[in-house]
Amino acid sequence: MRKRMLINGEWIEGSEYKPLYSPFSGEKIADIPVANLAEIEAALQAADCAKKIMAKLTAHERSTILENLVKELKEHKTECARLISLESAKPMKAAIVEVDRTIMTYTFAAEEARRMYGETIPMDAAPGGENRIAFTKREPIGVIAAITPFNFPMNLVAHKIGPAIASGNCVVLKPASQTPLSALFLGELLVKAGLPNGAVNIITGSGSTIGDALITDSRVKAVTFTGSPEVGKAIKEKAGLRKVTLELGSNSALIVDHGVNVEEIIPRAVTGSFSFSGQVCISLQRIYVHQNIFDEFVEKFLNEVKKLNLGDPFNESTDVSSLISKKDVERTKLWVNEAIENGAVLACGGTERKHNILEPTVLLHVSNEEKVSCQEVFAPVVLINKISSLSEGIKYVNQSQFGLQAGVYTNDLSKALMVADELEVGGVMINDIPTFRVDHMPYGGVKESGTGREGIKYAIEEMTEMKLICIKK
Repeated sequence: MRKRMLINGEWIEGSEYKPLYSPFSGEKIADIPVANLAEIEAALQAADCAKKIMAKLTAHERSTILENLVKELKEHKTECARLISLESAKPMKAAIVEVDRTIMTYTFAAEEARRMYGETIPMDAAPGGENRIAFTKREPIGVIAAITPFNFPMNLVAHKIGPAIASGNCVVLKPASQTPLSALFLGELLVKAGLPNGAVNIITGSGSTIGDALITDSRVKAVTFTGSPEVGKAIKEKAGLRKVTLELGSNSALIVDHGVNVEEIIPRAVTGSFSFSGQVCISLQRIYVHQNIFDEFVEKFLNEVKKLNLGDPFNESTDVSSLISKKDVERTKLWVNEAIENGAVLACGGTERKHNILEPTVLLHVSNEEKVSCQEVFAPVVLINKISSLSEGIKYVNQSQFGLQAGVYTNDLSKALMVADELEVGGVMINDIPTFRVDHMPYGGVKESGTGREGIKYAIEEMTEMKLICIKK
């Protein structure tokens, strides 16, 4: 399967190609074009030329394009899920959920396209403002560079493409090198949906080559990136005065108070820890459990983990499949072994199986200095530590360099609100895991977890400029 890039509404052959291999089977699944500087320039030029066309589209025209895309996605739902599973080894049942979320994300985008409101300003509130009427409006900024990761290759693309189209912008998209197939298929559906040529351009290849060219080009007015903190920091440094939205790393934590119903919590916590082998930005990585229920929690958690099915992502019963690469398996095993050598207890897992599958791994009594605690594992590894109070749990959660989302389970509302006030994160889930996300809520972090917010309405704010219009009567 030899793929092509989408530039100015045309499917363009690459001057160079690189093979793409399945993370599960290791078999070659496609040849992917590697964009050179000339092809990157062509994509930028196409977006720059199309920006006036997009800006002049009415709200209902932009909304209709997105509604057409939703129809196409619904008709090709199974095909989309199979592509996600093929290129990322995401289990099919999780891939189907991702496609459903992608459909919902574009549905929200279609709705938000029709309600980009401004506000009236009472100018006479200040001396000298008498006899004036003022209002604000939001205008598209032009060309946006979007760089997306492998773990949600359709829905995280939607969180960039959806609000960009809704707000009348153009995009040059660089999908993750391991998961370009679903993004390129999306390009086919966008063309069918009636998107103007050049409004979305999809180029594949080297992240450093494409990324550097995009974020330093004067035609690009905003950069939206999901990925590692190291790359995010580099983008921030090079972007200058451009708008930058960064969704970066996390080691999301959950605090569990005594007195809660452990039976109800366990299935949810296991799901949050091991969905897509822990390769989720808000995967549950750290659990801090009150000492009064610690033993019960650990026992029931381990029993639930044993129910998980490991294997082929195309098997509909599979819960956990391959990590994205052999390198990530080796790194994770090294981190786990380091923690064990330094006193952590391996409660289950830690063993590698065929096809880059790492067994769901649970560690107990882990030091906060261990990599599996203080860094982002991005693998099927979770630690469970004992705490004497909610305040102790808050202290451990906040010691992290990250701050994306966190969760707390407690029956005491005043305690829950206290925890929400004290946690240094972008989102607090009360009586739920930090892995919870629906696609219209504001989503983003603090500290090294990034800057700016996704969620269609909030992303549109990042992708537009406010203009004030003042009329003297």
